[in-house]
Order: sequence, then C-alpha cells, then structure tokens
Amino acid sequence: MKMMRKLAILESLDAMDHIQMEKVLSYIKEMLKKDQPKEDRKFRQQAMEQIRMALRSEKKESVKV
Repeated sequence: MKMMRKLAILESLDAMDHIQMEKVLSYIKEMLKKDQPKEDRKFRQQAMEQIRMALRSEKKESVKV
C-alpha cells in the first residue's frame, strides 16, 4: 500500500511543470518552519489537501490563459 502511494506521488510530481514544483517546495518549506501540531496525521492530511487545492487552482488558471 505504501509503495502505491509513493508511486502516485512520484507520478504527480512528474506531471508538474517547474512553476508548480517551486510552489509545492516553497509550501512545504513554509509548513516545516511553522510549529507543527501534535497530531501529525491530521497535519499531513491538511497539508496534502492544501497542496491538492493549490494544484487544482493552478491548472484552472493555466486553462484560462
């Protein structure tokens, strides 16, 4: 199961362009600088959801252009 998740993440990273990768990297760095909540699982779920939303909005913006 973990291997499938890793492959899914790698595939989504491969599908990103340079700008999207930079945005994800800066978001992750920003999240690491903040105080992490005690509930790591909840924190990771929130982070992944925010990354998904950012990527979706990025795709919608690129389609409009």
